[in-house]
Amino acid sequence: MTRRGRIEAAYRLRLSAQIEAKGKVPEPERFIYANFSIEHRPYDQADIDPDIDPWHFLAEKFAEVAADGVEEIRRAIELIADSEGPTVVHCASGKDRTGLIAALILTALDVSEKQILADFALTELATARLIADWKAANPNRELKWPGYGRAPAAVMQLVLDDLAATYGSARRYITEQVGIEQRVIKQLRNQLLEP
Repeated sequence: MTRRGRIEAAYRLRLSAQIEAKGKVPEPERFIYANFSIEHRPYDQADIDPDIDPWHFLAEKFAEVAADGVEEIRRAIELIADSEGPTVVHCASGKDRTGLIAALILTALDVSEKQILADFALTELATARLIADWKAANPNRELKWPGYGRAPAAVMQLVLDDLAATYGSARRYITEQVGIEQRVIKQLRNQLLEP
């Protein structure tokens, strides 16, 4: 339950295999439900070479998602804007794919970059739990990559910088590349901003 009532919509950003393996929605008929696999080039974060710069690596993965997942990103943002009640948006750990969608929506709402970075970095509070969950689910594997489960503001800064360098700005990426229309941004404002 939320302060505005029960959750009415649930949007996932997961790969089909992730949903099949661990994560079917119980009673999907209770929600407006959709899945948008915005990531087209999956990878195993736990098995990444520990010598790879974690923040630049993650930023490059975000850039891949931004380039490959345009259609799914557009549809997810449009449905979030159309939602009339409390809405949940999530992926597997709630930091990369969900973090990108959240940052794009906050950008569309003219939230300051400083606040977007701070919002993304809040996910760092879940790092220990993400690592513990991974270890419990993978008792016979080694967690090689020290960046696993991390979401520092530095990563999102690199992502926003990359969107600016590639598309002119994160805002231009949203409106010109993804194709989010002003009416959708207005709906997002009505849904998500308090007067």
